[in-house]
Amino acid sequence: MTPAILSRDLRKSFGSVEVLRGITLDVQPGEVFGIIGPSGSGKSTFLRCLNSLETIDGGDLYVSGDFVGHRLEGGKLYELNDRQLAAQRMRTGMVFQRFNLFAHMKALENVISGLTIVKKMPKAEAMAKGRRHLDQVGLSGLYDRYPVQLSGGQQQRVAIARAIAMDPEVLLFDEPTSALDPELVDEVLETIKALAQQGRTMVVVTHELAFARDVCDRIAFMDKGQLVECGPAAELFGAPKMERTRDFLQRFHLSNKQ
Repeated sequence: MTPAILSRDLRKSFGSVEVLRGITLDVQPGEVFGIIGPSGSGKSTFLRCLNSLETIDGGDLYVSGDFVGHRLEGGKLYELNDRQLAAQRMRTGMVFQRFNLFAHMKALENVISGLTIVKKMPKAEAMAKGRRHLDQVGLSGLYDRYPVQLSGGQQQRVAIARAIAMDPEVLLFDEPTSALDPELVDEVLETIKALAQQGRTMVVVTHELAFARDVCDRIAFMDKGQLVECGPAAELFGAPKMERTRDFLQRFHLSNKQ
């Protein structure tokens, strides 16, 4: 079976700072894959490389068997043009930290914008699909609300509905609760948990460690641009092999005992 995501010795630098230092991992179809680690460890940069928001400097990166940002022809790799890149990017749906909704559009309009503009779906069909996905994330009856009229948790659920409406092969979540007030976090985590139970392929960068342990099939721990350890969630949390992983998780384990 072709991995949904395959990364081999992936490298990325910003100026003289190498932020991804040889990342090698794979994500299988239908797997919920978590990425944890301290701030500045390269987690979000890795996600941005997956949908070509950042270009890689070295190594190999494939999504659904295709080299990200390139096409293979006659044994040679060629960079994709803008149209080809947009088509490839539709294979991934990304949910950002700060929602990235269009302030001048209502909730339903935000959800269907990609369907009508990118996929050229008839508006009536797109609106029906958009309503279904807003219902799915618990926002029935809020179709005509502007982002400013919604709580942060509701805005993030609109963003999730927008991502899944495009029917991506892989869903990417970049710390989806980090911009939320603490009392709004659970509603978003429950939405993501429900999506995970549908068998979707998902990569979740998160600081919500209990959520990662309970929902993810496997988890990677990153630090200083490197993949320190990767394994089944229960194993990584219960018996981490690397000292750095144990140090990082110590506070989590202590808080659970209180």
